[in-house]
Amino acid sequence: MRMLLIRHGQTPSNLGNFLDTARPGPGLTDLGLRQAAALPGALTGENIAALYVSTLTRTQLTAAPLAAERGLEVRIRDGIRELSAGDLEMQADEDAIRQYLTTAFAWSAGDIARRMPGGESGAEALARFDAVVAEAAEAGEPGTVALVSHGAAIRVWTASRAQNVTVEFAAEHGLDNTGVVVVEGSPDSGWTALSWAGTVVPGVTASGTADGGPAGRTLPGPELGPTAGHPSA
Repeated sequence: MRMLLIRHGQTPSNLGNFLDTARPGPGLTDLGLRQAAALPGALTGENIAALYVSTLTRTQLTAAPLAAERGLEVRIRDGIRELSAGDLEMQADEDAIRQYLTTAFAWSAGDIARRMPGGESGAEALARFDAVVAEAAEAGEPGTVALVSHGAAIRVWTASRAQNVTVEFAAEHGLDNTGVVVVEGSPDSGWTALSWAGTVVPGVTASGTADGGPAGRTLPGPELGPTAGHPSA
């Protein structure tokens, strides 16, 4: 199965650099709406057969132009919402953002029992995302599946499940609003990332410069500590 993991358009909280992960969350800025409107054109070459979004408003608004142009049903699933910030919710200081991202990427490194302060564990977050991916795979539609999700959720899931994406790569390469990660495979055979924000994954060596809020931010590899190796799970 070919799967597009699409980050939502820009939100007011992205501009303020807030860890805004609660439901239903904010809508899109004027730029975010333009990004959503441009998405169908950016995906012209993709034969999208199914479209999933999270329970957060911003993903539904981002997917609306694509759904309208392609005549696709929008399937709302809680499993692909953003990684819960817990006690860090709506904080914007560097310490809080670093704690959020370091905890999230520790999950990709295999420490899935670790819990976001006052929030979910890695096991819980990955399981809910996996469940939506499994549902899409079981549906067996003849075409590409698009999931409009969130920056941290996409990066952490890809680093956890794609055999060719290391934790260091995902931490060092951000994902702009409406950026796309393309993966191929299945829940049984595993996943391979084909591209990350338009760049072929094996050929990317420079650190990303993504903006658009904390979830798209880069995190220097050394900050991940000794658990930075790629997980086996």
